[in-house]
Amino acid sequence: MSQILLRLSENPLAIVPWLILLLPLAGFTVLCLFGDAMKRDKEENGAGYIACATILGSFALAVFVVTRLFASAGVGPHGEGLRFFQPSLGRPDDALSTGLLWIDAGGFQIPFSLLLDPLSAVMILTITGVGSLIHIYSLGYMSHDPERVRYFSYLNLFSFFMLLLVLGGNLPLLFVGWEGVGLCSYLLIGFWFKKKSASDAGKKAFIVNRIGDAGLILGMALAWHAFGTLDLFELAEIAKNLPYEPVGQAGIATALCLLLFVGACGKSAQIPLHVWLPDAMEGPTPVSALIHAATMVTAGVYLVARLAPLYRLSEGAMLTVAWIGAATAVMAATVALVQTDIKKVLAYSTVSQLGYMFLACGIGAFGVGVFHLFTHAFFKALLFLGSGSVIHAMSGEQDMRKMGGLRSKIPWTFATFTIGTAAIAGVPFLAGLYSKDEILLNAVVRERLPLFAIGLFTAVLTAFYMSRALFMTFFGHFRGDHEAEHHVHESPWSMLFPLVALAIGCFVVGQIHIPEIVHFAVRSPDELHSQHPVWFTPVVIASALVGILGAFYFYIVYTAGPAKVAAAFKPLHRLFEEKWGFDLAYNAFASKVVVAGSTSVLWKVVDARMIDGLVNGSGALAASLGQSTRSLQRGFARAYALVTLGGAVALIGYLLWRP
Repeated sequence: MSQILLRLSENPLAIVPWLILLLPLAGFTVLCLFGDAMKRDKEENGAGYIACATILGSFALAVFVVTRLFASAGVGPHGEGLRFFQPSLGRPDDALSTGLLWIDAGGFQIPFSLLLDPLSAVMILTITGVGSLIHIYSLGYMSHDPERVRYFSYLNLFSFFMLLLVLGGNLPLLFVGWEGVGLCSYLLIGFWFKKKSASDAGKKAFIVNRIGDAGLILGMALAWHAFGTLDLFELAEIAKNLPYEPVGQAGIATALCLLLFVGACGKSAQIPLHVWLPDAMEGPTPVSALIHAATMVTAGVYLVARLAPLYRLSEGAMLTVAWIGAATAVMAATVALVQTDIKKVLAYSTVSQLGYMFLACGIGAFGVGVFHLFTHAFFKALLFLGSGSVIHAMSGEQDMRKMGGLRSKIPWTFATFTIGTAAIAGVPFLAGLYSKDEILLNAVVRERLPLFAIGLFTAVLTAFYMSRALFMTFFGHFRGDHEAEHHVHESPWSMLFPLVALAIGCFVVGQIHIPEIVHFAVRSPDELHSQHPVWFTPVVIASALVGILGAFYFYIVYTAGPAKVAAAFKPLHRLFEEKWGFDLAYNAFASKVVVAGSTSVLWKVVDARMIDGLVNGSGALAASLGQSTRSLQRGFARAYALVTLGGAVALIGYLLWRP
């Protein structure tokens, strides 16, 4: 496979990806250096304008360079990736001439190279495009927060690390971005750190992600040991010469893919490392949209799609990815059915939709998985920002049981939220149907009928719980107090403009043929685009209608129904309310094993008895020996003379009698 190598000295276009990457970092730097001066003028939103300008600049450059990429290199099976500023690794002085040899330790050499191909092109457009709208939305949402300078600096830093993650040309550089977004998510989730729940949620996200990251680190170590390279293109090329590993035959490809998938599960919130994401709702709502829609949580899906040539070699790894994704999708959807916090509904929806993406990757439809990632970014960002507009109108209230009848009070928010709900439910002509349709179709054509059944059932649940949220929030009568109703108001246009733009996007992005665009990057010659079976489209559309009509019946027509169903299926309802027991199990493990074990075993036995016993015993032994030998040091000259005489006699005897 030929590659187009571009150097800055040879092609000025090579600088554009660097500018896309560094503009948000420049915004972060400016806000760090001059943030105190901006804070003095409490009415000034200069920090927000700087942050928005840098991310909008990155978006404009991304559109420019991606357009040139597709024009010069093409898309589809014959497209080529553009490797920007890849230095020669043969001689250190050559690397220094470009200034891009990042790590040079003996035979371990890692360049600081950026890779722009159709897959990373889709990702940077999503990150900068949706990210720009979230930045603009934040101008209104955070306008009265005294710490908005810190907030916007974190947003810019997050954008930089996310762009580094998807543009990095090798696994170590990807890992720097990977860890960077983990750090920024901790800072953003716990932004209101004086609130204990927010602080705890930030720590929970940080710790759970570190567990997943251990798998990614071990995977990189194994890749270097086995192949001697961590370059993404080279790993894809090496995969061509490796044998296929069926189920039960666990070779190097299976081990490597499973280790990397552990990292993906942590970042993309898959079972059993999904528990951090719902708690991340403690951060500001635009942060929820940024983390849960277009950026951080999609990193695991991107990693699996990027290394598709390796995953295709292992049937065991592919089945693991597919079934973990399917289990996560249905589990999170059931939990979303009983949530009353509008943001928690969307959080579990995100976990479920990420499971859908992994299901697609696990059956070999990597391009389709990326397609759903792309469409999901638009309608989920719209839903999160719409929920923020509702919360803004309700003066901070997030409980849907205290809402109702808001459609006439905040009509723009209602209209856009309805479009987002219809998109995720799979209503025709909206983005969600196209990507979900492709996932389910691939499951049918590839004869993964159990996975198809799970996916279809999850689609019904998705349409139901999202319609439930829509009806509880905007229909019926207002269920809050009179004071709250009096203050309900529509959001400013700085918040409404991103909602309108994303709503329009929900009609448009489904028409973009993402699977064909990323075909080259994911090396997917067997991506299926066959004709739909006659029964397929009616069944998929019917799944959405069943969910919507079911929610309409229970929350508009027969409002006493949900309570009666909950009472009739009390054990199941309680299981869903307790989130399938994952948090309870982890809390029990933490308290009874980690804390109690540390106290009773590590402290009282290992530390107090063994370590302290060894140290104290050494001291006691020295004291005992000193006490025993002190009688020899009494200061009497005759005693010393006697000892000297005895020693002399012993020495002479030894010399006389030795052989």
